[in-house]
Parts: sequence; structure tokens; C-alpha cells
Amino acid sequence: MTQEQWGQLKQELLKTVGKNNYTNWIEPLELSGVSDGVATFSVPTSFLGNYVSQNFGDLILYQMNTVAPQIRRVKFSAAANSGHSPTSAPVTAKSESGEKHPKAPARPGTAGSDDRLNTAPLDERFTFDTFVVGKPNELAHAAAKRVAEGGPVTFNPLFLYGGVGLGKTHLMHAIAWELKSRRPDMNILYLSAEQFMYRFVQALRDRKMMDFKELFRSVDVLMVDDVQFIAGKDSTQEEFFHTFNALVDQNKQIIISGDRAPGEIANLEERIKSRLQCGLVVDLHPTDYELRLGILQSKSEQFAKTYPGLEMADGVLEFLAHRISTNVRVLEGALTRLFAFASLVGHKITLELTQDCLADVLRASERKISVEEIQRQVADHYNIRLSDMIGPKRLRAFARPRQVAMYLCKQMTSRSLPEIGRRFGGRDHTTVMHGVKRIEELQIQDGQIAEDLEILRRTLEG
Repeated sequence: MTQEQWGQLKQELLKTVGKNNYTNWIEPLELSGVSDGVATFSVPTSFLGNYVSQNFGDLILYQMNTVAPQIRRVKFSAAANSGHSPTSAPVTAKSESGEKHPKAPARPGTAGSDDRLNTAPLDERFTFDTFVVGKPNELAHAAAKRVAEGGPVTFNPLFLYGGVGLGKTHLMHAIAWELKSRRPDMNILYLSAEQFMYRFVQALRDRKMMDFKELFRSVDVLMVDDVQFIAGKDSTQEEFFHTFNALVDQNKQIIISGDRAPGEIANLEERIKSRLQCGLVVDLHPTDYELRLGILQSKSEQFAKTYPGLEMADGVLEFLAHRISTNVRVLEGALTRLFAFASLVGHKITLELTQDCLADVLRASERKISVEEIQRQVADHYNIRLSDMIGPKRLRAFARPRQVAMYLCKQMTSRSLPEIGRRFGGRDHTTVMHGVKRIEELQIQDGQIAEDLEILRRTLEG
């Protein structure tokens, strides 16, 4: 095993474990030498040696065996102690006779464990009954309900995407609960993309890739949450691609969630993007006032059972629905804190108490978006100069982005129409009104305009 070969193997490990793990744990390793079938690595600290031995030792040994089959063990020694006893237990391979030498114990929840499916825990709160439906999420809810009926596969995969705290995971859990209730005989595997990667790496370490493949190809329904996690991890993407194809060929249902549309996930292979886009792709839009109020009313009814006798003044829920528009998790967290605080101090939940208790949350939600910020973001999105967008030119390439920016200024700022017009080259307020009305019509008729508005709104609110 030469240093050049080790350098090449490190690049393979980078693809498998990801950039962060590689930088923290693999890159510091220095190959000291190979003797009597033992590869010795010099490590900066004993802690790093122990961690690498436990978490990546088998994977390193597996990669080294592809180049040098004679290597049977790897050990790690702190740089200050090179030549002395290793800082961590050596990782050994299976002997030619079939006898296994000691190695790191298999972690629970990996391929080949007794619990074949070992699905990730499902939250009992996340069911269809507790999911509040509104205009921003009604399509996603309807699609999830259809899949949860467990009938013939009509769209595969179902891809749910949206920002943080908009209900993707809730719908995923709700589908799993419903399927378990309707079809107890079904093999349903729900896990995050991160867990998929860890199981894949573990299977490589334990030489159980066939068990891993059999596990994932034998399910009736595969549910993968936060698929954007595997972006940039080449080996994991390769296995995910083959798993996806195998299940589709068997007409098995696949349900996937992500934080953005498949085509917008950076560093995701084009062939995977193509496969994800061949089914039904549904966006969970940011919550509107009505949906936020509905969620708060539903949660407050639940809290009323936990805190009997605790009164709430009129207008509190409406106040919160107006002021906290980031995401549902922040909204629910604020309500949880409010009820707990009122219960501890023994006071009725009033508007004054709400403002005192949630001062930090309300301040964080007060981020003001300026007209200039909207103009810059729209110009960048459409790849035009800011001066052209606010200038006098009426070319379609500039006029449409200008109308989009006017619409967003009307929706996301408190500026009046005349003031918005002045910021757009001194235009009359009737011009702004026309632009806003035109975009309102186009976002219903033109899916591209609707998607552009959604991307811009998320960027500005992020």
C-alpha cells in the first residue's frame, strides 16, 4: 500500500462519508506503514483514533482491501505515541477460514438486524386528524390521503417539498399511520435520507450489502424524508438510484420529501432529479393568515385540556397569527410557551401577557423587508440589471420582472402604491395597480410565474 494508493482511497472515502465527516475524521489520518498485514495510521489525538476506529474502521479496511487484499487489520496510533501501543482497538477482517476476529459491534438499526424493517419512530401526534388543512397545503394533503388509501399506485413517486415547518414530516407520518391502519400486512419503511446513508455505510462496513439491498427492495412502501441530505454523496446517491428503480419496476409506492423541488436541489445527480420529477411533485406553500389561525385554534383546544381553567382573552390568537408568519413550528412553540407561562404565573392569557412572554419571538418575526431588497432579489432572479428593471424601458424582458417586483412590494411591505411607484422610476400609482393586478392573474394561469413568486418570497423571508 503506497501513499499514492492511500490518497486515491481517501477520495473514495470522501464520496462515501461526505465532506464534513471526511474533513473532520478521514483527512487527518496519515498512513505510517503496512507490516504483517496490519496497516498503521498516525492520528493527531487518541480521541480521534478511537472515534475513527469505532465509526469508520471497517469502511477504511474494506476500501484498502480493494487495492491490497493482504491487509487484514488497521490500527490507529496517536502521533506522539507512534511505535507504541495503538490508541484504539484494531479493526480486523474475516479470516480465510471463515472465523471472525473481534471488531466493532454492529449498531442497532442497521441492515441485517433482527428487526428487518426497523422503521424510524412515528410520532403519534402526526396524523391526518391533527393536520390542519388550508389553501397553501390542500393539494399536498389530498395527494397524501390518496396514497394513504393503499390502492393501486397512481403516481410514483409522490414528492412533497416546502420550507421548514410547513408540514412535510407531519404528512409523511400521517401516511404511514394510515397505511398501517388500513393494511397491517404491508411492509412500510419510513426513514430519513440521513438514516439511509448511515445504513448504507454500515452495510459496507459489515460486508452486508446484499442484506441491505434485500431489505430496501422487499418493502411495499418506501418513505424517505429530507432527500436533499444525500446531495453530493455520490456512493449513497448511486445506491438510492438503484433502489428507486427496483421499487418502481415492482410497482411499489415511493414517497419522498425535500426542502425544495427536485430540480432545485444542488449537487443531486441529474438522473435522480429526473426520476423524482416523473411522479407527482407537490409544493407546501408558506402558511397564510387563515391557515395559521386555524392551526392556533386547533392547538389551543388541545392545550385547554392540559390546562383546564386557564382563560384566554379575545384577539390573542388573531394577534399571533398576524405577527408570527415564519413557520408552523415557531407558531406552535410560541403557543406552548404562552400556555406554560400563564399556567405558572396563574394569570389569564391577555394580549399584554402575550407580548411580555413572547417578546423575543415577536422581535424575530419583525424583520422588515425593504422595497430596495425586493428589487435586488427580483433583478438577480431574472438575471437583469437593477437599472433596467426600474428604468423606462418597456421590453417584456424588463416589464414582467418589474411587475413581479411591484406585486411583491405590495404584498410584503407596508408602502403605499404612490410610494412604490416613486421607487420604480417615478411611476404613477395606477401603473403599480395595473402591474399588481396583472401578476395576480398570471400566477393562476402561468405555473412559471407562480413558481418564481414562491422562490422569491422564500428567499426574502429566509
